[in-house]
This record gives sequence, C-alpha cells and structure tokens, in this order.
Amino acid sequence: MTNQVQKTILLGITGGIAAYKMCDLARQLVRAGHKVKVVMTQHATEFVGPATFRSLTGNPVALDLFDDPAAPINHISLAEEADIFLIAPATANVIAKLAQGRADDLLTTTALAYQGQLLVAPAMNTQMYLDAATQENLALLAARGVQLVGPATGQLACGDSGPGRMVEASDLYSAVEECAHTSNLLAGKRVLISAGPTREYLDPVRYLTNRSSGKMGIALAREALRAGAEVVDLVLGPTAEPVPVHKRFTCVDVAESARDMRNFMTGMAPFADIIICTAAVADYRPAERFVTKIKKQQSPQTQEAAESGRQDMQTLELVQNPDILAELGRMKAAKTLKSGAVLVGFAAETDNLEANVRAKLESKGADYIVANDVSRTDIGFESGENEVRIFSKASPEKDTLLPKASKTQLARQILHIVSK
Repeated sequence: MTNQVQKTILLGITGGIAAYKMCDLARQLVRAGHKVKVVMTQHATEFVGPATFRSLTGNPVALDLFDDPAAPINHISLAEEADIFLIAPATANVIAKLAQGRADDLLTTTALAYQGQLLVAPAMNTQMYLDAATQENLALLAARGVQLVGPATGQLACGDSGPGRMVEASDLYSAVEECAHTSNLLAGKRVLISAGPTREYLDPVRYLTNRSSGKMGIALAREALRAGAEVVDLVLGPTAEPVPVHKRFTCVDVAESARDMRNFMTGMAPFADIIICTAAVADYRPAERFVTKIKKQQSPQTQEAAESGRQDMQTLELVQNPDILAELGRMKAAKTLKSGAVLVGFAAETDNLEANVRAKLESKGADYIVANDVSRTDIGFESGENEVRIFSKASPEKDTLLPKASKTQLARQILHIVSK
C-alpha cells in the first residue's frame, strides 16, 4: 500500500560499513510510495555497489560532480528536487565537513545547496564519536536545525562496544516518515515559548536554580518551525542546549532571573497566537542580593559548634517571584492577548498529580497544562525522554496521556493537540 504523503527522498551514503543497511531502507521507502534517489561518496562504493541502489530505487545513482556534462548541474538539481535529505551512515569526516561548510565532493556540495530538512545518522568508532571535535560538530549541526538520528550503543564492526553504531534501517525509516508527514499545522501562527531554568542570585557566585535543561521547550520550538509557524520566539533561561538557527526563529537567551523572564514573556505575549510556558521558573528568590561574595564568619560560637560536630546554621530569607503563567492568564482574561490565543502551562509534580494540576488550571487561567511526574528517574529533567499528561480546561473528558517517548516526538503531539 502506498504512502499518502509521497516525497522525493535523497539518500546520501558515505564510506562506512553500515552502508549495507541503506539497501533495506531504500527498499522500504520505495514500497511506501516515495521516490528515492541516491548520492554516494567514492568510499561508499567500496562497501555497496551503485548498481544495487540503482536496482532498488529505479533511479541512477549520483557519484561525481561531473557525472554527465550534458545534464543539469547535478548538486543543484539534486538539492532542489529532494524533499528530505538523509545522510547515512555519516562518518566523522563527513560530519566535520557539514559543520564547516566544506564542499569537496558531490554529496557535501549537494548538502550545502540543500535548503530542506536534513537528517544525519552518525556511524563511527566509539572513541571517534566521543571525541570533543565530533561532539562540537554534532552540536553545531543540531543548532542549525539538522535532525540527528542516533547513534545507537552496541557492538561495532571494529570489535569495540559503545555509542557510535548506526541505528537500524527501521529507525531511519521512522525518522524519514516523521519528516514526510510534517504539516502546515501552524501556518500563519506566531508561537511564544519559555524554556529552561531561572537563576536567582544570592551573591556573585551563588544562586538558587533547578535541574531543568530546556530540552522540552527547545524541542517545541523546533517542531513549531517544522509545522510551518510564521514566527517562533523562544525565551530561554541559562542552558547549554543547542537551539535552532532559522530565519523565522528568534531566541531571547538573556532571561536569567524570573523577573527577566516575566518581562520578556508579558511583553511578547500580546503578539502570539500560542503561548507555551515550559520554563521551570524559581518560585522564590533571596530577599537580598549581596554585591560581594559572602564569606564564612568564624566566631568563637561557630568554631565551638564545628568542634562539637554541629554545623553552623545560617538563615536565608526568601521572597516570592512573579507567577508568569498566572499573570499571562490574567492578561488573557482581560483580553489583552490576541483573540483566541491559546495559553499552555507545564507542571512538574511529585505527588497527587491530577489534583494539583486541576487546581492549577483554575488558578492560572491556562487553557492546557502539560504535567509530568518528576519523581521518576527515567524521564523528565535532563532526560531526552518524557511521559506527560495533557489536561484541558475546556474539555476535561479530552485529557490525553502521551506515553514515554522522545521530547521531539512529544513536542509534535503537544502542538497537534493545543493548536486544534
């Protein structure tokens, strides 16, 4: 049965032993109704011959910049024709070229000219994969919007065991299919997202914060772009996570404190169609911020306490931070947001999840709250995966449980639900 969404898929195959898996992938994609074209590096032909892919796809295999002098400029025509471009296996060398913008063969030249969704499936020795240069190159590609698929952890062809093994053809097929089904769900919409932790300073070197990495909010920003949002604004707290680079994307990455984040969010909210508050905002901050580092005070009493085995106790006075979601809810009620604007909050709970979230839906004035159980160690904070439940204010009977999945997959599902 052919796929309802037929695309032109360009497979870029480089010189790795995992190239043999691409035969199965090409077969699966053709059976699904896609048009499949292949471009190979010369080293790739040492592992699988071009004739194999020509037979599987029914299309010529592109090998060289000057394959046919009479044909259109090959790297331009390939780049323009492809809806989705997957490079797999992607060796450390090719990943470095992509990150640096080098174009010294047909595959990398095509990648540089290509303007659509690029997927890259790393495949290499574990030590090569873990090398700082490779990790920096992968982070740079991810920040530019390249979708990394894998690698998996397991036995490698060299005999080592660890990360670096290319994922299976079925995983690559799923990744391509997800891209093929990218829609115009948010076409014409402006999406505002907050993400990451906040920091509340006690002195120049100490602050109160939390474990939020910002992964969920950044995933939502990427998926909003893929869903065709006209503008995506991300207000980001302190995080090392790479963010998208896109002409329709703006990242405000100076929202360090809760008050900083509040100012940006309330200032930008009136222009947004969908507002999603994923940031883990500190509820409290120190009542006083010291301009110099606080020193230990060694007094006879504290010394005596130390010698007796007791710790000297210091009292830290806290004051409440602004509640950003509640303030946005009040703006919605006062009709100072766009007509029909959707407000979505996130809740990290450790117990009584449903009761706590129901109460928040009422008190915050949100349309939806996405909740997860952070007492679990396999999902949530700092993890690439999560399991969430979406609570609806207007239709409680439509509350939705999204089972454990990658934050990218969850982001796609969340946007589909809240944009209806």
